[in-house]
Amino acid sequence: MESFSVVSGSPARTALIAAALADRLRPGDIVLLSGNLAAGKTTFVKAVAEALGSTDPVTSPTFALAQFYATKQSRILHVDSYRLADVEEYRDLGLAEYQDDAISLIEWGEKIAGEFPCHLAISFVATDEADGRSLTFSATCDRWTAALGDLHAAISKDTHGSHAGDRNIVD
Repeated sequence: MESFSVVSGSPARTALIAAALADRLRPGDIVLLSGNLAAGKTTFVKAVAEALGSTDPVTSPTFALAQFYATKQSRILHVDSYRLADVEEYRDLGLAEYQDDAISLIEWGEKIAGEFPCHLAISFVATDEADGRSLTFSATCDRWTAALGDLHAAISKDTHGSHAGDRNIVD
């Protein structure tokens, strides 16, 4: 499976989706998050961090550009590329040396996607529901193509916290 979409009707359902992803993450993984302002990217990162056992406060790294959170198994590198002009500015941050040992969650990741030939892309789009979000998961390499089928099955099977606005769509 190369991509699928799921519509979440609530923040609680989105947190369950994030937890399903967290179960499949490992150090060295790169996840690029895209979506408009207030689309839910930082909230999703917070839910991933909590699912991985982090007790660190998760906030948007828009001004700090990058933050680390300790987890039970490794750590999360949380980056916000919003203020970066290009890939060169990202490289100048010197974060590459940390990425092999961390799970990297990069907001506004589409701006620097060319830096990461193997990544999972997640796009967030608000729906007509107040707290509704459509999340599209897209694989860019074999690692994520293989993992997406399992992730989709886990999300589809999850009935906890489902709302009328929740639905799965396979692209």
